[in-house]
Amino acid sequence: MAIVKNIVGLIAAIAVTAATMGVAVAAQGQAEPWQFGFQDAFSPVAHEMHAFHNLLLVIITAISLFVLALLIYVVVRFNRKANPNPSKTSHNTLIEFVWTVVPVLILIGIAIPSFSLLYYGDKVEKADMTIKAIGYQWYWGYEYTDHEGLAFDAVMLEEDQLKEGQPRLLATDNTIVLPVDTNIRLLVTAEDVLHAWAMPAFGVKIDAVPGRINETWMRIEKEGMYYGQCSELCGARHGFMPIMVKAVSKEDYAKWLVKAKEEFAGIAPATTVASAASVTQ
Repeated sequence: MAIVKNIVGLIAAIAVTAATMGVAVAAQGQAEPWQFGFQDAFSPVAHEMHAFHNLLLVIITAISLFVLALLIYVVVRFNRKANPNPSKTSHNTLIEFVWTVVPVLILIGIAIPSFSLLYYGDKVEKADMTIKAIGYQWYWGYEYTDHEGLAFDAVMLEEDQLKEGQPRLLATDNTIVLPVDTNIRLLVTAEDVLHAWAMPAFGVKIDAVPGRINETWMRIEKEGMYYGQCSELCGARHGFMPIMVKAVSKEDYAKWLVKAKEEFAGIAPATTVASAASVTQ
């Protein structure tokens, strides 16, 4: 009995710890310990993706239950004991018509919101600002194209460089600072091999292709720190290309721009080594 109580107590302690960690981490826009499902959405595109996923979940659940019911019916109704003399029927026009047309109609019903979502996330009609992300082996470079000369690299911090509260394998030396409630055009390319700029909280995952510029957009809804990673297998250090975005108010963003232009003045991408920690505070 004591063993059972100890096990229950241990499980409860683990659950409380995981829940506490989850709340703390979720506010930073990254995955939670023991997470089930998507990260919370903080962009219109991410909200639409979650809604589409929930719609598909309903559809596939209904299909799975229907198929399961048919299988149970067949097993019960047509097993050797219940049906010793099986029918010799080999063709049924109505059934074949139904099992051909119904799946087609289901796919059409799925395709309509799917294409709508693809179009919605593809390009912003009116961008308030533009930022360009460039994939290198193995880090990201960023250019604020609306502000000439404002560019820097973001390299992952090693464990001995992390400050309190910074997540391992996700924090970078320089932070992308973006304003909330702003339509942000994101241009993505690569210098060497294929990369992919992925930020789950914003519903963004776009390939970075050498010699090509891909485009998407986002509108961050809440201030905070958000984390993503390269999601294309790009080489030996693929797992060490994190993305760190700090979302701030428009007023704080304007102040950051003034300091950032001084901090990164004359520093070209792929050569930046200075940390932006003092700029982002």
